[in-house]
Amino acid sequence: MTDLIQYVPALILLLVIGAFAGVMAGLLGVGGGIILVPAFYYAFDALGYSGDQLMQVCLATSLATIIVTSMRSVSSHHKKGAVEWDILKKWAPGIAVGAVLGMLTVSSLRSSTLQGIFGFLGIFIGFYMAFGKATWRLGDEMPSGLKRIAISPFVGFLSVLMGIGGGSFGVPLMSLHGIAIHRAVATAAGFGVIIAFPSVIGFLFVDVAADSAPPFTLGAVNIPAFLVVISMTLITAPIGAKLAHRLDAKMLKRIFAVFLIVVATNMLRKAAGY
Repeated sequence: MTDLIQYVPALILLLVIGAFAGVMAGLLGVGGGIILVPAFYYAFDALGYSGDQLMQVCLATSLATIIVTSMRSVSSHHKKGAVEWDILKKWAPGIAVGAVLGMLTVSSLRSSTLQGIFGFLGIFIGFYMAFGKATWRLGDEMPSGLKRIAISPFVGFLSVLMGIGGGSFGVPLMSLHGIAIHRAVATAAGFGVIIAFPSVIGFLFVDVAADSAPPFTLGAVNIPAFLVVISMTLITAPIGAKLAHRLDAKMLKRIFAVFLIVVATNMLRKAAGY
């Protein structure tokens, strides 16, 4: 009984993280990963796990949750006819290749390096969320041929390096090429499945040192964190979706962008050893 009690604070912390990630995902349409990765890092670090592979555990566990949430999201959007299946099928091979390369890269990097990467990309995404406009265009249709072959792996690769699904890079990519925002969000959920599934399979075989692995970690995926967060996000995401209809989404997105930039900047600070 005493052994179980010591895990109660960790359980409560994970419940709060999952609830917050679910509400924000439903409220702003952002993937939970961009919240979960830093939240996992600070939670596990507070529990005494701060080895060189801690960020690997955070990224892998975040991606594991994305398999479930993205599949649920794709199913919901498909019922509304919003998923651009033609785009998804054509971009899937390159994204999957990039995801596998991302997993191999992450498994060979130290936490401090991965923190720096997350911080840099997080600041970039935060500024895009704050100042990006729906009218911005790079083209009237999605890249094809050699352009698609060149770009698609980067979507998977960068997403795995941050432990996120397809939304943060996929939605801007599609929006900038004339895809309506609701269809871009729906299709990017499919990107999330393609990114997370192969990378998580690989992460299950990564050997993580004891000082970086919280209890019940399989490979680089922490099973309790995965189960608790999934349970909470499924409960709280609909709450966030309901709130989205009552609040000013544009203002909330800018507030979240500032929050993301602050979190990402703090990651950069930690990566630098301050």
